[in-house]
Amino acid sequence: MIACLRSPLGALVGRPWFDRAALAVLSGWFFPLSRLWAAARAAEGSVERYLAEVPMPRTPRLEGALQQRLDRFERVRAGTVASERAWEDAFFGPAAAAPEALAEAERRRLLQRHAYNALRRMFAPFAARVRAAPFRWRIPEPAEVEALYGGFLDEPARAFAAPEPMPPVRVSRAFPAAPGRRDYWLRFPSPSARMGDEAVARVYEPAGVSDPPTLIFGHGIGVEFDHWRGVADEIEALVAMGLRVVRPEAPWHGRRVLPGRYGGEQFVATAPCGALDHFTAAAREWAVLIDWCRQAGRGPVAIGGSSLGAMTAQIVSDRARRWPERLRPDAMFLVTHCGRIEEAMHGALARAWGIAGATMAHGWTDEAARRYTPLLDPVDETSVDPRNIVSVLGARDDVTPYWGAKALIDRWEVPEENRFIWRRGHFSVPITMLRNRAPLVRFREVMARLA
Repeated sequence: MIACLRSPLGALVGRPWFDRAALAVLSGWFFPLSRLWAAARAAEGSVERYLAEVPMPRTPRLEGALQQRLDRFERVRAGTVASERAWEDAFFGPAAAAPEALAEAERRRLLQRHAYNALRRMFAPFAARVRAAPFRWRIPEPAEVEALYGGFLDEPARAFAAPEPMPPVRVSRAFPAAPGRRDYWLRFPSPSARMGDEAVARVYEPAGVSDPPTLIFGHGIGVEFDHWRGVADEIEALVAMGLRVVRPEAPWHGRRVLPGRYGGEQFVATAPCGALDHFTAAAREWAVLIDWCRQAGRGPVAIGGSSLGAMTAQIVSDRARRWPERLRPDAMFLVTHCGRIEEAMHGALARAWGIAGATMAHGWTDEAARRYTPLLDPVDETSVDPRNIVSVLGARDDVTPYWGAKALIDRWEVPEENRFIWRRGHFSVPITMLRNRAPLVRFREVMARLA
C-alpha cells in the first residue's frame, strides 16, 4: 500500500477528490463502526451489556448473530492481550532478549493488534440497523469545566507548568526495525492527574549516527500509527536523512484508550473539556520528552505534528516561553495545522461529528466555550525562531481550516522558503508528502543548520 502511494498512482490519490471521499468514509463508516467496536470492548462477551451500550430492537436472530460476533471478538482480544504481554516481557522485562526475539515479539504484537482493530468491520450489519452514532457523548456541564479550569484563566501558564521534578523515563530494548534504523519505546507516568496513566512514545533512530537531531512528532485524532500494519508514514523518511523521530501516543489513543472507548473518542465525546484535558496533559508530556532528548544527545530538538499533533506543538511552542531554557524547542515542523482550536471545532470533520449540537444540548454557547480558548490558542509570539519553523498546508483544507493557519504563520513571519502550500485538502497533504519530500528536505536543512 505504501509503495503504491509513493508510485505515480499516489499522484492520483493525493488529490482533493480523495479528501471528500476520506471525510465521507471517516464520518459515515470508520467512526460509527469504531463506536460499535468500543461497545464490544465494554460488553466483554455479554449481549445484555452490548445492547445497553447500543440499544436496538431485539430479536432471537439478532441476539444470536451478536453473540457469535462477541464470542469471536473475545477470542481475538485474548490473543491480543497475550501478544502484548509477550511483547512487554521481551522489551521491558528483566531478562535480555536477542534482537531476533524482539523483532518477532513486535511482529506478533502488531499482527494481533491489527486484527483486533480490524474487527470493526464485523459490526457493519448493525450500523445500518441502529444508525450508529460516532460517539458515546459525555458532555460536561459548564459548571464542571469552570471548577476544573476556571482558576487557570487569569494565568494560563500554570495549567502547562513543566513537571518538576521530571518523572523517570523507562527505555525499552531496541531492535533493528528496518535497514539502517533501530526502534525502541519510552514510558513514563503522565504528569497530568487528569490522565493518571503512563505516557508512551516510539523512537525511530538512525543506526550509527552520533547525536542525531530529533523531531518529536504528534499524530492526528483517531490515528493509532503503532497499532495498524502498513500505515503510510510521511515522516519516516526523515530517519533515512539522519534524524531521530519520537512519536508520542496522544492521550486516549493506542495503549492509552479508556475502557469502553476507541482511540480519540474521549477527546470529542467530552467536549469542550476533552480538549482542555488533552492539551494540558500532552504539552506537559512533551516537556518530559524534550528533557529526555536533551539528555540523550547534544543534537537540536524540534517539535511538530500533523493536525491534532500540530496543534499540540503550537501550544508547546507558546507555553515553553515560560519553561526552563533546556525545554524550549529549537525548531518546528507543522503539517495541516490551523490557527486556533475553535477553527478546528467548526471544521468539516467537527461538523460531521455534530459537536456543536451535542455541546449546546448541555448548556454550552459559543461565548461560554470561548471563555476557555485563551488556554489553548497559540499567541503571536513563539519560543521558536520563525526561521526554524516549516509549515505544510493544504489550501483546500477545511478540516483544520487553511485560512487560520495561513494567518498564524503570517503573524509569526515564517520565511517563504519554509512554507509549502499545496492545492490539497486535509487528508491528501500527507499522501502528497510521500511523493514530494521537499518539506522534509527543507526541514532537514533547518536542523542541519542548528546542529
